[in-house]
Amino acid sequence: MKPVPSSKQQALVSRLMKACGGAYSPETRRKYYISGPQWAAAYQGQALFHAPTRQPVGFEDVIREYAKIGIGYWTTHDTDVIPTEALGKDEQGSIVDRIGKSLKKHGLKCSMVTTETFFHAVWAASPAAESPQVREYAAFRVKNTVEVGHELGAQFAVYWPGSLGYYTQGAVEETETLKWYAGALNAACEHDIAVAKKKHRPTLKHCLEAKPFEPQAEILLPTSDAMLAFIFSGVLTHPEMVGLNPEYLHELMWGGAPRAALARALLAGKLWHFDINDGYRLKHDVDIAVGLVNPLDWLNVLVLLRSHNYNGPFNLDYKPPRTTSNSGVFAVSFPTAVDRFITLWEMAGDVLADPIIKDATDALKAGGEPVDVRDAEAVTAAHRELLSLHELVGHRLFQILIGAHRGRTYSV
Repeated sequence: MKPVPSSKQQALVSRLMKACGGAYSPETRRKYYISGPQWAAAYQGQALFHAPTRQPVGFEDVIREYAKIGIGYWTTHDTDVIPTEALGKDEQGSIVDRIGKSLKKHGLKCSMVTTETFFHAVWAASPAAESPQVREYAAFRVKNTVEVGHELGAQFAVYWPGSLGYYTQGAVEETETLKWYAGALNAACEHDIAVAKKKHRPTLKHCLEAKPFEPQAEILLPTSDAMLAFIFSGVLTHPEMVGLNPEYLHELMWGGAPRAALARALLAGKLWHFDINDGYRLKHDVDIAVGLVNPLDWLNVLVLLRSHNYNGPFNLDYKPPRTTSNSGVFAVSFPTAVDRFITLWEMAGDVLADPIIKDATDALKAGGEPVDVRDAEAVTAAHRELLSLHELVGHRLFQILIGAHRGRTYSV
């Protein structure tokens, strides 16, 4: 193949995207509760050891492009769109007004707002630092985000306490630090109650997001299970207002099973919001788009959520690769991520309706013929052959994933 001139490269990408086929229409995509973050689309490819590879993108452009794709909801950190120095001031009101008009113009809704409590130098010792002034500032930030959320009509507020931890053991007293962190959440909930009453709106759903490794050496709330324990520990004044926003990769990163973490959140009644992406176990936060690394695992996750009637948001919390161009972010990265999610979600419906899986799971639950339940050998023998159905179910899931259940085969 001859070298491709830069003037023809976009056309080539567009042609190959169309040749891929299988794309859903924007109207179909909007039927799913999929939200697109400002930070994901505006990510410039920078990282600790990497310079930016893309030009900046403002919220007007992101909202417009999401509308074209068919992403019906938009989410943001406070400082993704409002300069830190403008928070709580007149400039904030002007920016929020512009965001509201842009959302209305393009037919999107703001579903979630979140507070940046990890990037700025003020958070060097976490949002629950020893200094009372830092903690007062943290309370201001989360209360201010609540106000922004109500102004934009959001339903959810998410908190990732990214620097809640320490580099050096003994530098903090963990129980005290956790109580200080609870103080900020309590301030957010109390302020939410007051603002919601004033605006005649429901209160927001406040969702905690865990992450096991980064950026501190030791994290105080590294997993969704740790967050659940924190919610029910008695340090929150309104635990009924606080739930979870698990992230798929954050649960995978530490070697856990995302599906199992989601199941525990479901049992606790605290699975309110879900950040979707993909990646690798025991690695850093690469934030690859959903289904590109673990499609079978993702199918299983969505089977669980569909079977429990999860109806919360699926937030596209991933980073378009550094290799993707500005135009490619909206022409390739986001539409393909949305379409893979929709396909996997509908496949999960196939799994739940599949007669083979139903027969297998029904048989496993029914068990073998009656025997003396105090006789271990007899119980083992009564169920020995049925247990082969576990592997059969796994094979059937794979068949559904690749379309073999619809007759797709390969000639050899």
